[in-house]
Amino acid sequence: MDKKTVQVAAGIIRNEFGQIYLTQRLEGQDFAQSLEFPGGKVDVNETPEQALKRELEEEVGIVALNPVMFEQFVFEYPNKIIHFYFYLISEWIGEPFGREGQEGFWIEQLDLDESQFPPANSKLIQRLLAEMNC
Repeated sequence: MDKKTVQVAAGIIRNEFGQIYLTQRLEGQDFAQSLEFPGGKVDVNETPEQALKRELEEEVGIVALNPVMFEQFVFEYPNKIIHFYFYLISEWIGEPFGREGQEGFWIEQLDLDESQFPPANSKLIQRLLAEMNC
């Protein structure tokens, strides 16, 4: 059986204090209660950057300005393959909040803990932590 490949665009929303905005996955989703970087699936006929902007507006109510590609990689789960596009967002309009009922909060970049995220995020978290230890 061929695994379905899904493209996902997500934002690393980082404020001027070096804090990152995260949301908590809702019950009923894969990895419910895990933390995640806001974002979602890339639709047909949409670029990852277009998907990112649409998803951030839908999910956390902000308009992302000048997203910068930070990391992209493919991660294979037992039932699907996900091609991730992570963008660094340091400018936006609006104040992020959980528009879909999910918890949202700011966390110090240094306090990121990969065990609180789905397995695919592990290397990304390590890179963000390494960036702080330069």
